[in-house]
Amino acid sequence: MNGVKFLLDTNIVIGLLNRGETVIALLTQKQVAITQCAFSAITRMELLSYHGLKPVDRQTIESLLARMNYLPITSAIEDATIAFRRKNKGKLPDAIIAATAGHHQLELLTLDATLAKQTGNNRAGGV
Repeated sequence: MNGVKFLLDTNIVIGLLNRGETVIALLTQKQVAITQCAFSAITRMELLSYHGLKPVDRQTIESLLARMNYLPITSAIEDATIAFRRKNKGKLPDAIIAATAGHHQLELLTLDATLAKQTGNNRAGGV
């Protein structure tokens, strides 16, 4: 994964799609280029399985994701997820995303303060 530094949590991708001020400010502060970003299989599933998704929204999501690196769930990520969840409890999707970031040694960018703390970040946003 040449040049990839960040794993984006689903809430960050949604913020990008909605041009959310908090997300734009975070990415600007960290000088994040979209080509430096990856996303978990869980994020893709969460985004594209929304029941009210319109075809144009699906195309927008797929277009954004195509500019980033996709990280599938491997057996190593499954094992890391199990260890993470045993230690931290919480939701399985969050554990998979955190384990994916950890396995690939990427900084997790999230707006979820609890997840940020569990992954070793002091504040949401991976700061």
